[in-house]
Amino acid sequence: MFNTNDLAEKAYRGEFLSHPEALYMYLNASDGELIETAHHIRLKLHPEPYVTWIIDRNVNLTNVCVSFCKFCNFCRRSQDEDSYITTMEQYREKIDYLFSLGGRQLLLQGGMHPTLGLDYYISLFRNLKAEFPELRLHALGPPEIVHLARMEKTDFSTVLSELRQAGLDSLPGAGAEILVDRVRRIVSKGKCGTEDWLEVMRVAHRMNIPTSATMMFGHVETMDERVEHLIRIRDLQAEKPENSLGFLNFVPWPFMDEGTVLREEMNIRNSVDIRQYIRMVALSRIVLPNISHIQASWLTVGKPAGQVCLHAGADDFGSVMIEENVVSSAGAQNKMDSAGMLEAIREAGFVPRLRDQLFNYLT
Repeated sequence: MFNTNDLAEKAYRGEFLSHPEALYMYLNASDGELIETAHHIRLKLHPEPYVTWIIDRNVNLTNVCVSFCKFCNFCRRSQDEDSYITTMEQYREKIDYLFSLGGRQLLLQGGMHPTLGLDYYISLFRNLKAEFPELRLHALGPPEIVHLARMEKTDFSTVLSELRQAGLDSLPGAGAEILVDRVRRIVSKGKCGTEDWLEVMRVAHRMNIPTSATMMFGHVETMDERVEHLIRIRDLQAEKPENSLGFLNFVPWPFMDEGTVLREEMNIRNSVDIRQYIRMVALSRIVLPNISHIQASWLTVGKPAGQVCLHAGADDFGSVMIEENVVSSAGAQNKMDSAGMLEAIREAGFVPRLRDQLFNYLT
């Protein structure tokens, strides 16, 4: 039988908790124990009272996607009247505004379009970098890389290499949801499976392309499967070459259910309340000692809950989110500008530090 005090000490030493140990910790530790343990680990990794944040913009390349995930209201078919592919003129307008606010990173994602191949993305990235040399492209994600590799009948390494040469700076952890195939077959059957998602990131780490990791939870997964997700992320990070940045941060957020197929047709609603979210952030910090940063998703849980997470293991408050379309279309309506971000971090008792995509301080 495990003991939560012993497990907390083990985690504080930076040792990996086993799957049964991590599950036991979540199920048996009090809120105070879990939060205190996570906060102590956060302070060990980042002893200064800083909380980082970033100015970036989330632009969707297209809303056309072959996946039709059951949690996504954003997806369209090519023939739908409101389908689109973002034009170069629209990119210019969006990037000019991003730069005017002091941001330099474009989180560039979109659907797995049935006809846009690798050449399209290479041309787009090159054109964006030619017009905006300071722009940092945090673009696509493992499902899109798998999709492009299948379209081009090539491997992940070739796709990533071509994209990096064209201007890709880092790879988001998009499309992870829960890295358990039982869950993925229910919520995102059209996307790549767990092993392909992990393999894309494994290849990216070998190429020293910086990445992030995510988890969308609170739908059809079990607590055991949430822990399995965390451990798969942690174990992959442990594989990365010593000189590779690997996963820079981990971002957990709750499933937003408004208008989704999961809710409307399968009667599956967001099962995560604020307390559960804070506990999952804390568990993430405890289970992932080899991933430097944990982000609090104020966009989905709101400012007050996000502020509590800064005392429960999180050290990053994410982006002002100048533009966000996917979770917003499923009910996430929280907004914050730069002034609000600074105020929120200070209210929580920390010193805000503006960062870039590699977590270098800009202020």
